[in-house]
This record gives sequence, structure tokens and C-alpha cells, in this order.
Amino acid sequence: MKIGLDIMGGDFAPNNELDGAIAAAKELPSHVKIVLIGDSQAAKKYITDKKGDPSVFEYIHTTEVIQMGEHPTKALAQKPNSSIGLGFKLLKEDAIQSFTSAGNTGAMLVGAMFSVKAIPGVIRPSIGTALPKENGSIGFVLDVGTNADCKPDVLYQFGILGSLYVKHVYKIDNPKVGLLNLGEEAEKGNLVAQAAHNLMKDSKDFNFIGNIEGSDLFGDKADVVVCEGFTGNVVLKACEAFYSAIKKRKRSDDFFDRFNYELYGATPMLGINSNVLISHGKSSALAFKNSMLLAKDITEANLPQKIKEIFN
Repeated sequence: MKIGLDIMGGDFAPNNELDGAIAAAKELPSHVKIVLIGDSQAAKKYITDKKGDPSVFEYIHTTEVIQMGEHPTKALAQKPNSSIGLGFKLLKEDAIQSFTSAGNTGAMLVGAMFSVKAIPGVIRPSIGTALPKENGSIGFVLDVGTNADCKPDVLYQFGILGSLYVKHVYKIDNPKVGLLNLGEEAEKGNLVAQAAHNLMKDSKDFNFIGNIEGSDLFGDKADVVVCEGFTGNVVLKACEAFYSAIKKRKRSDDFFDRFNYELYGATPMLGINSNVLISHGKSSALAFKNSMLLAKDITEANLPQKIKEIFN
């Protein structure tokens, strides 16, 4: 198995990416190889200076970068040899089985859609993220930003994608799927939420437990929380802000400490024909290490094939 890492994107590239890769390589099994995509000479020197072994990794050389402010579609067309461009080329050719970057998020989304493409039948691929639970377990919420507005059938498909992810990556059998709403009753919420509930209530594709409210997010009522990207992103950013506020006050708590995004590494994109993970631009070495461990788990889960079996 080969998992690709863009070492040119992100706010602290390439140091944090390389530190994370060095740490991950010590924990990954021998059959998993990290492929570093970026300036190979600089990477080898950095690894050597850190008393690491450059031969542990494979390298795809480029010095071209898609900057954060560049237009995603234009940048990918004009910079096919950028670290993101080459990452998707390798992914499409199955030279790597997953690709992770903290670079231009728009370019990652466009690259996924136009390179490896969506799985036939999936209306809109989604990104989701881990959701810590008070009982020590972990849940999953999607979408968290890709699709600000969603039709009911898209939300229904998110239920399928999230359920498959939690079952095969988190190893939760028959995960409970809840629709995030402003009340538990079926008639609550806007017209989209009401229509989505009507679609989901008789689903044989996943274990729908009904509407859940914001107060249920961190309990054990649902393992998968479905919402449109607008709401999901607000939830995500609110959690990040709350964790930051706790840390500024020098408070520590077993539950609240699990809101640290570094523990989860990256956000997976579901519903496409390969494994793409999007890391936070400010990711630390710890975050990159965990993104590599997650990439291994997702690749082993063979999610694209399992999603194809449902949709085709």
C-alpha cells in the first residue's frame, strides 16, 4: 500500500508534513509506504538532519505549488506538475492508494471531482469529520462544508456514506444515523429537513433513528450525524473555537481534550473513486502523523468499493 502526502501545501510546509511523516513511518506496518510529493532534495536533507532515514520513503519530485489564493480550476489546469496536480495523477493511475494535502482546499475538491471522479450514483460527494462523544466513543458528522445547500435526496445519500464510513473505519456495527434538526418531531425544521426525514424514516440502507438536536451531538444517541454543509461547518468551527477557548484558559479535561483536531489528522472525502483526505492548513506534525494513520485505515477499509456496491 502506498499513501501519498503533499509536502508543499499548508501554512508550515514542508517541515510539519515531514515531521509528521517521520513519526507516522515509525508506527505504520512495513507494507505501508509513504510517498512524499514535493521538493525531494529538500525533503531528504531535512529527514537526514532530523536523524531520520530518507530511504524509508518514496519521492515524487516537484517544486511547483498551488497557492492558497489561486483559483482551483485554473490552477490545476495551469499547474499539472504542482504537488496537488501530481498527487491526483498518481491517485488516478493507482500509483498511490490515498492522497492527503493541507494545501488549497478548493483545488483538492476540484481535483477529486475531475480526476478520480464521483462514484456513479453519488449525487454529491461529501466531507465529514470525527465527533467526540462524552462516553469516550467517536461519531461522525457530514457534510462539514462541501455542500452548503442540499436537497433531501442528497442528505439521504449522506446517511449511506456516513454509515459505511463509521461501520468500516470506526468498526461500529449497524451505526445509528440521525438527522440534525431543531426538534425531534418529524414535522420540525425547514422543508428540506422535513422531506429528508420522510425519505430516511423507511430506509433499508442505514439505521435511521430520527431527528436529533444540537444537544444530542456529543451523546450516544447517534453515531452518524447528517446535515447540509452550512450547518456542519458551523458545528465544526464552533467545536474548534470552544477547544481553543478551553486551552487559552489552561483548562484540561479528558472529554474536551478530544476536540483537538490534531488527534484526527484529516477530513475524508466520501463518494469518490479513491481515497482523498483534506488536512487543516495550519496542521501540526501530530496532525500529519495521524492523517497518515487514518489514510492507512481508510485504504484498508476499501470504502470506494463498498460505496459502489450500494449505489450500483
